[in-house]
This record gives sequence, structure tokens and C-alpha cells, in this order.
Amino acid sequence: MERTAGKELALAPLQDWGEETEDGAVYSVSLRRQRSQRRSPAEGPGGSQAPSPIANTFLHYRTSKVRVLRAARLERLVGELVFGDREQDPSFMPAFLATYRTFVPTACLLGFLLPPMPPPPPPGVEIKKTAVQDLSFNKNLRAVVSVLGSWLQDHPQDFRDHPAHSDLGSVRTFLGWAAPGSAEAQKAEKLLEDFLEEAEREQEEEPPQVWTGPPRVAQTSDPDSSEACAEEEEGLMPQGPQLLDFSVDEVAEQLTLIDLELFSKVRLYECLGSVWSQRDRPGAAGASPTVRATVAQFNTVTGCVLGSVLGAPGLAAPQRAQRLEKWIRIAQRCRELRNFSSLRAILSALQSNPIYRLKRSWGAVSREPLSTFRKLSQIFSDENNHLSSREILFQEEATEGSQEEDNTPGSLPSKPPPGPVPYLGTFLTDLVMLDTALPDMLEGDLINFEKRRKEWEILARIQQLQRRCQSYTLSPHPPILAALHAQNQLTEEQSYRLSRVIEPPAASCPSSPRIRRRISLTKRLSAVSPGSPPSSPRSRDAPAGSPPASPGPQGPSTKLPLSLDLPSPRPFALPLGSPRIPLPAQQSSEARVIRVSIDNDHGNLYRSILLTSQDKAPSVVRRALQKHNVPQPWACDYQLFQVLPGDRVLLIPDNANVFYAMSPVAPRDFMLRRKEGTRNTLSVSPS
Repeated sequence: MERTAGKELALAPLQDWGEETEDGAVYSVSLRRQRSQRRSPAEGPGGSQAPSPIANTFLHYRTSKVRVLRAARLERLVGELVFGDREQDPSFMPAFLATYRTFVPTACLLGFLLPPMPPPPPPGVEIKKTAVQDLSFNKNLRAVVSVLGSWLQDHPQDFRDHPAHSDLGSVRTFLGWAAPGSAEAQKAEKLLEDFLEEAEREQEEEPPQVWTGPPRVAQTSDPDSSEACAEEEEGLMPQGPQLLDFSVDEVAEQLTLIDLELFSKVRLYECLGSVWSQRDRPGAAGASPTVRATVAQFNTVTGCVLGSVLGAPGLAAPQRAQRLEKWIRIAQRCRELRNFSSLRAILSALQSNPIYRLKRSWGAVSREPLSTFRKLSQIFSDENNHLSSREILFQEEATEGSQEEDNTPGSLPSKPPPGPVPYLGTFLTDLVMLDTALPDMLEGDLINFEKRRKEWEILARIQQLQRRCQSYTLSPHPPILAALHAQNQLTEEQSYRLSRVIEPPAASCPSSPRIRRRISLTKRLSAVSPGSPPSSPRSRDAPAGSPPASPGPQGPSTKLPLSLDLPSPRPFALPLGSPRIPLPAQQSSEARVIRVSIDNDHGNLYRSILLTSQDKAPSVVRRALQKHNVPQPWACDYQLFQVLPGDRVLLIPDNANVFYAMSPVAPRDFMLRRKEGTRNTLSVSPS
């Protein structure tokens, strides 16, 4: 269809038109307008057409309809994967291949994709097909082969099924029959060889030495006595060169090398909110191994900072200040290397309460490194949007494109800087919030593929950053790596006890660095250490005279904040979908993501749910129990409490609207407790 106008109209190139519903599928429809100019001949005397030097210009808009699949049953999604128009909907295949495991296993998907191979005809018998049948059959085969090629290329780990690799074997057999000698068949053969060789190497290698934790500390009648401190210091001092014995550049480069290697190996599927949020369930210890590896490295770095600053209680304040200054310089060098992961780890440790409260040590820190520390801390501040880590990461990603545009014709193209290596927790937070806010299924048992598209938008950024990390040129330095892993890690109790020995609570010196932020790592730790106690040593014995604003968290936590301390949803930066497929119970614009734990023996395990202004306490309890895999009939046995600062709780009455009944002091953390008198035989299901 075409539209003509006498002057230019402000028409969007893509305009929403509505929805189309077919059997088992919902499509969003848009109109795409492409503009073209035409000249009309001027009208001469007597109505004749004659050329004119000044011709009227008309704008012609050619409009085409674009359909994008938003929700469908599995069969329709697979059909779209194979036969869909990739020019009209280029994001469907990458979004599907990156997220399909949330709604169908790999083997089941292959059952839909791979047609049954016909048995060979008997000797002397020739099966004839018409030209139309042959053309249609070959077209279908080519489409399936193309899908398998993209799948093998972008997500090879989906086919890892040790030791048989049966899924890959099925693909290999099919490609050998449908496309022998093709690039796709060669990929399948090469991938199987790689898997088998890797398994052989793992069998030949010796099992790695696993560090079992810091040495046991002898307990005395007074754990804060100088004798206990001396025994602990002797046990915590590593043998050989220590990490801070090396130069700032060497340490920062080795941290960056480790981070980029781990980040490059992260599997996109493991980052999905529905996958990562299940990591604390019983029996899920081996889930998301590539993401857990980044968590372990983050914790190692924070542990090194705490161990080096607190592990020598006998140091004078100026000597300890030198260690603080060196870690600040290492953090600054990580920033220059565009390594936001180790940067965040170092800052988290320096901002933790056991280090922050060392006021005499901070008082001896020079002005310049103290100013650098404040500026670096603003990167991860939630109060200043234009300096937030999210905004800065966008700026860093845009560096490559801007440098390419600045290249003048005839000049040598400038090489974009490598990286950046992001703090993965930023993306995991977005994906968990997205998984919490949008339903997996819609009315009519339709898979909500619009949710998967939005997840793919985030996963695509991770994938792009992984590719850019390949441009780093750093070499390993074994002595530094050995010193990094030789640094014994302090427990939370040890960290705070050593901190109190170094500077007893009675000491008061207003010299700790004041920056405009507070982040709480205590609640964020629940995913990494589900057995940690709910109250920290600091809450039992807080130092007197603490300044009203600190650079660090409220507890002596040293582990990675990847359990995702979900912020109260600001006007969502994430587009949460078109209102044409409404979210359940989201009729009001007032909503927030809350975290609900169960008061039982499973530690600080929590689940995130979306709370709206329409939700009463019973519905919140039922949805929270569903997230915790607790059978619904027991919902009436539980009460909802809001967790407040200072180990206090607020009971939410059963008939109350939770959104308006909760306290604004801490509108995020809730807990379910069994009502008195109910039987306490139920535990969280491991399924």
C-alpha cells in the first residue's frame, strides 16, 4: 500500500498497529513505512503534461505489515524458528536459542526439529518423488540444517552431555545424512572431538587442590585478647611473597586477566533469572558453574583485601594506611584497564565495616588516594545516575563506535580499547527482576516469548562484551597468581574481631572517609553463603561514634553481592512488555519487587516476587510459598513479617494490604514464619 502527501509528514518508520491472534499464537503487528520521493510532471496549457524546471515533489510512503510473534505454543515457536522470516524478525532465532531451555529441554527440542530419517530402500527398488515433493522436502531440510548450524556456533555447550553426548550424536547423524560434508556437519564433528578430548584431559590431570578454609583459631576466654590476636595473626600470614609485594600495575593486570577469562566463559543460559535464582535450592550446588566461578573470584579478591589489611593486627596506623593506599591505587588501575569486576570487589572490601571503622588508619591515608577512593566509590553509587556503574558501562561500550566514526579517510583506523570487563551482578540483577516481573505463561497455555525477547536484549549485551574482552593482550604471571590464592580468607567473625583488636570500639576519631552512599552486603550474601547467620557481629556490638554516613555496608561482609540486592524498582529502565499482554495483578502503576524468606533451617534463602498495591497478605504468602516450592495447602499456617533494621520485625495482619501496611523504613525484605501451634514438619522441597 502507498500513501502520498504534498509535504513531509512526521511519521515513525515503525508504528504499532495492534495484535493478531491465531490458533496457538499471538502476534504484535506494526506498520513499517519506507519513504521515497517522486517528481510529478507539471501540467501544461490545455491540460497537457509538459516538463517544468520546477517540478512538484511528492513524498510517497510504501507501507508494509510486520508481524512479530509474542506468545505461542511450543509447536508454533519451533515452526517460527525453522520457517520464520528472519529479515522481518531478525531477533527471533538468537532469542529462542539463548532462552529455549527455560521452557523445553534440549532433547525435546531436537525431537521437534529433526525429521525421521527414511530407511534405505530395498536393493533394486527406487523410490520416486515428484518435483514438487522433492523441492519441498529439500527446502525443509535446508531450513533445519541452517538452524542447527547457528545453534552449534552460538551455544555449543548446550550439547555437552557427558559421557555419551547423545544430543550431539543425534545432530551429527542427521547432518551427516541431510548435509554431508557441509560446514554444519563439520562443526558437529569438531565439537564432538573437542568434548571427547576435554574428557580425556580431565581424566589424566590430577584433581586440583581445594582450599578448605582459613585455619582454626584457638579460642580463649577473651577472643579479643592480645594472645588470641597473636595466634590468629600467625595462622593467617601466608608463606612466601604476599600480593602487595608486587607493583600496582602487575596486580591489577593479573586480576584483569583472571576476570576476563572467567567472564568470557560465562554461559548465557546460566545468567537467566529463572536459572540463577534457583542456585540455593537443595541439590543445586553444581548449578550455574560458570557464573559461580566469577562469584568465587570476586570473593577471593575481597578476601585478599581484608586479609592484607586486617591480617597483621600489630601494624601501626601509618603502616596500615599504606596498605589501604596501595589497594586504592590497584582499584584505580583496574578502572583504567576497564575492569569493573575487580574494581567493585576491592571497593566492597574497603567499604566493609571491619575496614571502614579503622578510623586511625583512614586518618593516616594521604589526601590524594582518599580523593581517588571517593571518586571510584561513586561509580557504584545508586544516588547519582550519571555516574552509576550502569551509565558508565554504557559509555565504555560506546567507546568503540565513537572511535570508528572519528577515523578520517586515508588515516589508519584507531584500535578501540579492550573490554570492558563488567561487574556481572549488574546484568544478573536485571535478569532476576525481569524474571520476577513477567510471567512465563499466558492465558491459553501460551509461552510468553515477549519475556524471552527482553531477556535476550540483556544477554546480547553480555555476549557482545565477551567478544570485546578477546582484544585484551595480557600474559599470566605465576608468582602473582600464587600469592593471590595463597592469601587465607577471613571469616566474617574473624574480620570483625581483628578489626576490634586493631581499634577497640572506644576509640573515636572522625577520620573515616565520608562518601554519599551506603550499600548493604549483608543481605546480598544470602545466595553465596545460605548458612550465614542473619545477624552480624556488628549488630551486636557496633562501634560507638560511627559517623552518620559511611563508605561501606552495615555489616562485616566480605563476599560477592551477587545474591542480588534488588533495588526498589525505579521507573523501570527495563521495558517490561507491551500492555496488550497485561501482567497478572498489575493493574496499578504502584509496584515494587520484594524479597521473602522462610524462617527455617535453610539460612537466608529468599525469593523475589512482584508486590502491587492490590496485593493482600494471603496472596503474597501463597506466591512466596510457591516460589519456595512449598505446597499451597500450608499457606494458612504462615504469617508474613517485614524485616526491619536492628533485628526487628513487623507483623503484617492477614487481612491487610501489604503495599500500604509495610513500613517505608525497609520496604524490601520480608519473612514467613509458622503461626504458633501449627505443626512444624514441612521443609522446602528440593524439587
